[in-house]
Amino acid sequence: MFAPAYLDHNASTPLDARVREAMLPWLGGGRWGNASSRHEYGRQARAAIDQARQQVAAAVNAHPTEVIFTSGGSESNNLFIKGAAANLPVGRIAIGATEHPCVREPARQLQRAGWRLDELPLSAEGALDTQAALDQVLRDKPALVSVMLANNETGVLNDLVTLAKTQRAQGGYIHCDAVQALGKIPLDFRALGVHGLTLSSHKVYGPLGAGALVLDKRVELEALIGGGGQERGLRSGTENVAAIVGFGLACELQQDDLPQRVQHMQTLRDCLEIGLQKMQACLFGVQAARLPNTSFFAFEGVDGETLVGKLDRAGFAMASGAACSSANPEPSRTLLAMGVAPELARGAVRVSVGQGTQMSEIESFLLALRQTLNELKNLTALAV
Repeated sequence: MFAPAYLDHNASTPLDARVREAMLPWLGGGRWGNASSRHEYGRQARAAIDQARQQVAAAVNAHPTEVIFTSGGSESNNLFIKGAAANLPVGRIAIGATEHPCVREPARQLQRAGWRLDELPLSAEGALDTQAALDQVLRDKPALVSVMLANNETGVLNDLVTLAKTQRAQGGYIHCDAVQALGKIPLDFRALGVHGLTLSSHKVYGPLGAGALVLDKRVELEALIGGGGQERGLRSGTENVAAIVGFGLACELQQDDLPQRVQHMQTLRDCLEIGLQKMQACLFGVQAARLPNTSFFAFEGVDGETLVGKLDRAGFAMASGAACSSANPEPSRTLLAMGVAPELARGAVRVSVGQGTQMSEIESFLLALRQTLNELKNLTALAV
């Protein structure tokens, strides 16, 4: 079977073999209890969930009682934004200019319900313009603020600590989508100072379909799913024990050798970007603090979708922007917000390496990329 080299870890990561083994007993291995049941099968399931809750909490310096399990990042973001808004008078919500659709869309739903929706601007390098954001928050006093910690396309990091202090000081809530950050940089719920932190399992070598909202217990949310009152009454429904167990172990494993994995990924990224610069690529966000695994770049006059398709057939899986918007032919919102020309933004492609990526794959990718670019230039010359 054809298996391209996988260079799209920001979209999803492969399931760690150790995580799979931990999940197997809950997938037909004799453990099928409902965690709400009082018998031994139920108690086993509840104990497994409790352990996973501790593992997730430890990964982000939170208390286990602050961890609410969900189906993933989208649900966690919706739970905080809609859940907090339901217990507040109609007011203002401010989000980063390049938030993921699962933040942007619930914010727009609030807008249709009468809320005022504002965007916080970016700098030319793709990070939140901290001073402009602080000025805007102090002036407008939004009841809710939601800003991602790491951009899923550029990998650029935002300064949430300063913004969180200001937002808290004036009595508002602040939420952070940290889906891309977990497992790639140290993550500390307490140090960030936010009221809610969104995490996702499949970004850290855990299973699809699991995530968490780490929630300051002083924040009152309205549940999105009513029912039996699981997850502190905020996420009713019988728990997906296998996925939760896998998510918990994945979080624990990601903390074991984080500095070494960060160094490995950064070495690969640096090698990639040296090669890209030799090919005259335009690299985005490189002057800002970034995730160690992400490169977002474009070539003048080269269509991003075409480049990704040709490289996929050559044996390299990568992305033209974010996986959540892969069906959208419009140029990257992130790049447009950074002031990049639409023509160049349409050519943007993303490589995101992972803990299993090898240097040989990066070297082979650069060779294939150079050959593909030459082919495209020859085709363009023939068409003229």
